[in-house]
Amino acid sequence: MSGHSKWATIKHKKGALDAKRGKIFTRLIKEITIAAKLGGGDPDGNPRLRSAIAAAKAENMPNDNIKRAIQRGTGELEGASYEEITYEGYGPGGVAIIVDVLTDNKNRAVSEIRHAFSKNGGNLGAEGAVSWMFTTKGVITVPKSDADEEKLTEIVLDAGAEDLSDQGENWEILTDPKDFEAVNEAIKAARIAPETASVTKIASTYTKLEGAQANAMIRLLETLEDLDDTQNVYSNFDMDEAPVAG
Repeated sequence: MSGHSKWATIKHKKGALDAKRGKIFTRLIKEITIAAKLGGGDPDGNPRLRSAIAAAKAENMPNDNIKRAIQRGTGELEGASYEEITYEGYGPGGVAIIVDVLTDNKNRAVSEIRHAFSKNGGNLGAEGAVSWMFTTKGVITVPKSDADEEKLTEIVLDAGAEDLSDQGENWEILTDPKDFEAVNEAIKAARIAPETASVTKIASTYTKLEGAQANAMIRLLETLEDLDDTQNVYSNFDMDEAPVAG
């Protein structure tokens, strides 16, 4: 069972969709703020906040930034009030797309997302249009050069992982979201550094595109990723590596 399409692997290698450090910080700050707002400012009792802080620290976000984001969420500091919205739609070739948004202006968000879809050969769908095709999972990748398969399998299964699979240069570990943190910490405790670790949505099937359709799909995904209100973009898009290699 593979957690990612080839496009997801290419995207990670190229850093194509999240190269702007300021954009990464903005997304992380918004996630910390909403997590603190919904579950309180104590990470020990708020798993979502704990994960958001861990992600921020992994990107070397200063502690002061993290603290202020928490305080905005709990109301100790004034700040924008964010709303969580998920949009679903279709890209070229009928590819399923989910866009998670955190916005302080719902009208602006939906207008920009609808425009991105229509401009790039897609269309926005109704709630539930494609979400049934995706499952939320923890996904952790470990370079093969850093870990022996047998040892890593034992570590992750003992910690509650569901599966370990061979994904070319990496081992990929899948977990239930509630077990993600424990599995990730078990890997680190064994002095193995995960290359990527996140809770994400995995498609049950993938739609492979080629040529012009694949290029149009990449443009759509990049346009959606680049919107200020976008937190995450998921799709069941797959492609050969060759068209965007190099």
